[in-house]
Amino acid sequence: QVQLVESGGGLVQPGGSLRLSCAASGSIVSIGNMGWYRQAPGKQRDLVATITSGGRSNYADPVKGRFTISRDNAKNTVVLQMNSLKPEDTAVYYCKAFFSVWGDYWGQGTQVTVSS
Repeated sequence: QVQLVESGGGLVQPGGSLRLSCAASGSIVSIGNMGWYRQAPGKQRDLVATITSGGRSNYADPVKGRFTISRDNAKNTVVLQMNSLKPEDTAVYYCKAFFSVWGDYWGQGTQVTVSS
């Protein structure tokens, strides 16, 4: 089995920054795409950013220029650096990864609240 554990969420004022981390562990053979998704209350879960094993990244339009996704293949981690946060960024943020052998896995989610 494998698992993903997120950390780094919290409460931040508008314009502030947060850094989310996600660590994969378990019987890992290799990891393909990794990404971050978010779900606000009463809304569907939406893509925020993804990154391939080769480092190619993709961002949703609302976060382009403000968020940066990165990964460390040696440590099996993915990080989302969030700057210039807005109240509309408030959501539960989920890490997702594709594991060879195991398929897609999700983390448990971490709350991000942007409020003054």
